[in-house]
Formats: sequence, structure tokens, C-alpha cells
Amino acid sequence: MLNQKEILSTLQMIDQQHLDIRTITMGISLFSCAEVDPAKACQKIYDKICRYAQNLVQVGEDIESEFGIPIVNKRISVTPMALVAAASNTEDYVPFAKAMDEAAKTCGVNFIGGYSALVQKGMTLADERLIRSLPEALSTTERVCGSVNVGSTKAGINMDAVKLLGYTVKDLAARTAESGGAGCSKLVIFCNAVEDNPFMAGAFHGAGEAEKVINVGVSGPGVVHSAIKQVKGQPFDVLAETIKKTAFRVTRMGQLVAQEAAKRLDTPFGIVDLSLAPTPAVGDSVARILEEMGLETCGTHGTTAALALLNDAVKKGGVMASSSVGGLSGAFIPVSEDEGMIAAAKSGVLTLDKLEAMTCVCSVGLDMIAVPGDTPASTISAIIADEAAIGMINSKTTAVRLIPAPGKGVGDAVELGGLFGSAPIMPVHPESAEDFIARGGRIPAPIQSLKN
Repeated sequence: MLNQKEILSTLQMIDQQHLDIRTITMGISLFSCAEVDPAKACQKIYDKICRYAQNLVQVGEDIESEFGIPIVNKRISVTPMALVAAASNTEDYVPFAKAMDEAAKTCGVNFIGGYSALVQKGMTLADERLIRSLPEALSTTERVCGSVNVGSTKAGINMDAVKLLGYTVKDLAARTAESGGAGCSKLVIFCNAVEDNPFMAGAFHGAGEAEKVINVGVSGPGVVHSAIKQVKGQPFDVLAETIKKTAFRVTRMGQLVAQEAAKRLDTPFGIVDLSLAPTPAVGDSVARILEEMGLETCGTHGTTAALALLNDAVKKGGVMASSSVGGLSGAFIPVSEDEGMIAAAKSGVLTLDKLEAMTCVCSVGLDMIAVPGDTPASTISAIIADEAAIGMINSKTTAVRLIPAPGKGVGDAVELGGLFGSAPIMPVHPESAEDFIARGGRIPAPIQSLKN
């Protein structure tokens, strides 16, 4: 049984190796807020979020104080808003985002996710309205995050949505040009999105989830980096076992916090997501883990193999520690949020093409990557399509979070601030994909989707 003594054994990890609870996220169903009158719907959304999550921040701070465990973020995820707003007699969905934003401010959380649409097989009128509203909604709110699921192994890839989202990303970047296009950091485009992801910007409360739930995201790249230093030069099976044991300890801590938060908030415990989510701080980098394995620089030959080993060992360690591991659970590779990846990208060793290869074996995808501001919408759509294809064929979650930084070119950098860090502008291929994206329609699901 989990107890506080087990948590105290991780003090060195917390004090010296950047171990933390990255987020306590409360998922809230908003289906009961659907109304024909959009103003009434928005009020119900605000009221319900505030009613359920009013004590979330205080409980997180109390647990942090009592157990001595850093809890970096307290967040909320809600039912994909396109499903809720569909009942309302309106074509303007921005007020729904503003209701979410006001509720987040009232509750004191730093982000609220779920301004989302699930369009892997096709778009309803509500889905399309929400996607077209994303640039205004995310640029005029402070704390709202959005996501769109454009594909799945079961359904294929909705290329009409992929085409539309290329323009959406460009428009959002232009509307937030004064911050380097930072609005795009709040928009994730998925294939095979999961319903219980506690991490932003891609969190939403899935339609199959309970009325409310507590999900916890744990992170500790520095802990893993420190552990593998102790097995320098040892065979890969020893390396994998070391990572697995470390992930086990970290997950146990996360489960204790999740269960304690759930009890105090009178909310069911959902999952622990053990994801190595880096920050710009030195000592909190996934790239440095890969380099500690024996690579001179992250991005060189061998990087994909090293990341595959890391991701698999983290998942195995998490599953050993808890029967409720979920979300994405593995290794994230957000370029702007990882000081080692920033350095590798600046050196030219880590390229967009290599990052795409790495996404075949990591937890998510092309994340927090800045590209030239003049990158065509069709090129952005083509990058999204490539990443969705990897997810569809390999039955895994993949995602894209691109920032076409207005007025910036290769050799420049964009400062995004805080946990979002600094992103060097990475080159894209100049050759056009315009005719490919213009085809529209749907890329059919692969043969492995036929499992019944």
C-alpha cells in the first residue's frame, strides 16, 4: 500500500534532479451544459467548471506543502467543446472559449483544455465552426488550449480537416505575431488522441469518461538522467532495467498524489501519466538522457534507437507501479521546452526530418517546433499529414504543435517564455506540397484497422 514513507524516499530526486508532479488535471464533463440558447450554455459551462474545480488549486497546494512534492500546475480539461456547442443556435463559438477562460481564472488554474473537435472521419457543422474559430478563440483568451483529432488507425486521416488546419495555424500565428506566434503553442493537432491526457495543450475530457475525474502527470527527466549515469558503459539490457526501476519509483509517487487529490476533492481517481516532459531548465532534458546513453549530440545516428529504448522502459516501469497508468506515458520531445534539444537544433544536428523519425517511437510527435513565418499553409498541412500517417499506421498517438513565427527565418529564434522556452527557427523543405493537400477527401484506414 502506498504511504508517505515511500514519498520521502524520493527527496533526493525532488531536491536535486527536478522530479515533480507536472500537473494535477481535473476532467469535467460538460454534456449537461448543452443548450439551444448559447448565452445560457456559456453560463452553465462557467458555473459547472467553477462548482467542480473551485478547490482544485488549494488542494494541490496543500498536498505540495504536506508531502514536500512540487506540484507545478493545476489544470482543467473539459468535454470537446464542439460536442457541447453543437446544440446551440449560433455560428459564433468564441463565447464558449471565453466562458472556459473566465472559469479557469476564477478557479486559479493556469490552463484549461478541451476547446477541441474530433474529426478523424468527418466534420460536423459544429466541428468546422470550432476549427474556424480557433485563431480568434486562442488569441483572445489567456488560458484556453485547443486540439483537433484529424486521424485514427480505425478511421484514416481527414485530409479536408488537415488542409483547413494549415490555414488555421497560419492565422493563429499572425494574430499573435507580437509574441512570436505563441498562440500556436496552445493548439495541438492529433492522430489517435487519448481521452485521459492530463498534459496541455492537448488535454480534453473524453466522451467515454466519468462525470469528473482526477488525472495526474508526473515528470522526471533529471531523475532518469542521474540514474543512467550510474550504469555508464553497461549493456543495453542493464540500461533498460535501470530506467524501468526509476520509472517505477516515480510512478508510485504520482499515484499517491493522485489518490490523495481525488479523495480530498471527492472525485474519482483516473490515471497517472508518467511522461518525461522536459523544461528549459538545465538538468531537466530528454535530449541529455539520450546523449548520456552514448550519443555525442541528440539527432545523430542512433538517436531513434536510444529514444525507443527510453520510451519503452518508462512505460514498463510505470505499468509495474500502477494499474492505472494512462494518458501518453513515455518521453516527450518538445524542442523549445528542452535545453538539450534547443542546443542540438541550433547546431544543425537535430533536424525536422530526424524529429519526424523520432516520433515513430516516442509518446507524441512534432512538438513546439518553430518554422519560418513564410512557410505556406500547404506545407504545414503536409507536415501534419505526415505525422498523422505515422500515428495511423503504427496505432500510436502522434501530434503536431508548430509555430510559424511571423517575420522570422532560419537562424533566428523566438522567445516563448516560461515553460515554453526558446525555439530556434528550423528549416522546412521549400518544395511544394500544394497539389497533394488540395486533393482533399480522406486517406483510408490501413488494413490493420480491420480487427473485428
